Amino acid sequence: MDKKILIVEDDPNISNIIKMNLTLVHYQTEQVYDGMAALEMLERERFDLIILDVMIPKLDGFTLMEKIRPKNIPVIFLTAKTAVFEKVNGLKLGADDYMVKPFDGIELLARIETVLRRYGKEDAEISIDDVRVFPDKRLITLKGEPVELTPKEFDLLVVLIINKNIALSREQFLDKVWGIDYYGDTRTVDMHIKSLRKKLGFQDRIKTIFKIGYRLED
Repeated sequence: MDKKILIVEDDPNISNIIKMNLTLVHYQTEQVYDGMAALEMLERERFDLIILDVMIPKLDGFTLMEKIRPKNIPVIFLTAKTAVFEKVNGLKLGADDYMVKPFDGIELLARIETVLRRYGKEDAEISIDDVRVFPDKRLITLKGEPVELTPKEFDLLVVLIINKNIALSREQFLDKVWGIDYYGDTRTVDMHIKSLRKKLGFQDRIKTIFKIGYRLED
């Protein structure tokens, strides 16, 4: 059975991005936009994990955390606050992890997997055609057989899948996969894309977008 995650975030755009990423890896999700609505939802339904923004209306994340802590549901705080005090306070209240906006979709999925594994939950899975991706295990199979990818090829594939049907520039791929401190040539993206196409049979799936970059299509 798919794991169920409650997204408590008052910015609809951010909430929808989180929902899209989680849906891709087969999580069920519910969205609420303030603390009181979250509390009411938790009284009605059971969840395997909560993604909780700190600065939400009606009942802030820290206050809500105190009320839901007895339910023994893992919580990842997601907030724009960067002060060390806020991180420490959140963790002291019982949160399992703490992410600061803006966040990367791959990192969020990895942290969710880590927390769920800590609670004895099963791994998430991303699938497209005959390709199955297990982010936490860093395992990829094609028609049930393991595919050997380099670490960067693996991360690049996850970025493509998370951003399916969205064209990303080579610079965006470099930032998301190689990091902002990478000073190499953008041609490294082209080489890795070429390798993914060959290994996974994605010649028609991964489209070259003229003067922009690449897009993984349905």
